Amino acid sequence: AKEILKTFEKKDSKMKSAAATNLSFIYFQEKDLDQADKYADLAMSADRYNPAALTNKGNTVFVKQDYEKAAEFYKEALRNDSSCTESLHNLGLTYKRLNHLEEALDCFLKLHAILKNSDQVMYQLADIYELMGDRQQAIKWLMQVICVTPTDLHVLAKLGKLHSDEGDKSQALQYYSESFRLFPCQIDVIEWLGVHYIESQFFEKAIQYFQRATLIQPTQVKWQLIVASCYRKSGNYQKALETYKGIHRKFPENVDCLRFLVRLSTDMDLKEVQEYATKLKKAEKMKEIREQKVKSGRRSTAGGRRDGSGGSADSNHSSGSNRGERLSAKMRSLTVSNEPYEADSQKELDASYMDPLGPQVERPKTGAKRRVEDDDDFGDEELGDDLLPE
Repeated sequence: AKEILKTFEKKDSKMKSAAATNLSFIYFQEKDLDQADKYADLAMSADRYNPAALTNKGNTVFVKQDYEKAAEFYKEALRNDSSCTESLHNLGLTYKRLNHLEEALDCFLKLHAILKNSDQVMYQLADIYELMGDRQQAIKWLMQVICVTPTDLHVLAKLGKLHSDEGDKSQALQYYSESFRLFPCQIDVIEWLGVHYIESQFFEKAIQYFQRATLIQPTQVKWQLIVASCYRKSGNYQKALETYKGIHRKFPENVDCLRFLVRLSTDMDLKEVQEYATKLKKAEKMKEIREQKVKSGRRSTAGGRRDGSGGSADSNHSSGSNRGERLSAKMRSLTVSNEPYEADSQKELDASYMDPLGPQVERPKTGAKRRVEDDDDFGDEELGDDLLPE
């Protein structure tokens, strides 16, 4: 196609502009931005009023993250042809990148008037309304997307999240369950459903979801720890013990698992209690040595910027915990009974299931202190109230 189009370079200006426009588009698809930019310029020099050429030029600039300049090219294309839907769509995306949400909304509303059944346009409108904090309008537009593409599992999950944020758990459950039915391998969907059933104290149901998460992410110990915790809280201590033993075989240095094995073995008066206690002390010692090495390494690399380094680490943890903020709050209901063991757990061991919204995320220290006080007893009755939805 490129060879044929290049034969038009010596033709008249309109044909040359059209050929260069197509060449620019092909190179853009191949991610050859230099050639795409070159042929976009060639198309524009042959015909400055070619809206497709201006759009291609805007696209090459957009990818280079010069959004202000990209917006100028898209606007020029629209001045030459007000019905150029590609330019209007990309101008809306540019305004979104610039955080000019009102202008972005205006672009997509105009586009929706032209392309009434475009699910992409309706999704963008929903996304902009969500960014503006208007969840009800976001839900309204996503419902229209579902009317056009009823099996879009990501849109269904998004509807579940928005309803959950609005406090409508029954609707959220409906959409998350439908998304799970269509594709039962989305970790965020599995996680929400599992947490929901933990809050409702349907631990057997929650186990099914977290066991699936274990299959999807077998190297993430937190899912397996949640499964064991659910068995324990449902009163099935023998199954909980077997699960913890299985975790210990796979993750022999996991301090949280060893602490629960010590506790369960003590409560069930098992002879292995001393063995697990010895292993726990050894694991804690090794963990402490590793943490000291990490800290000393940071001090040596950071030099005089030690305080600044600590601040950036905090910001990283904060950004991690902000991901799915509400789900994180809900997971605290699961963690209450396990907190004394989790309170000592630091960065290296962030395999804890206490914050299942992302690997290696520390929980706030204030939460840990509060939970330490709650875990004096291991019995289910003590933990039941804490598992109720807040």
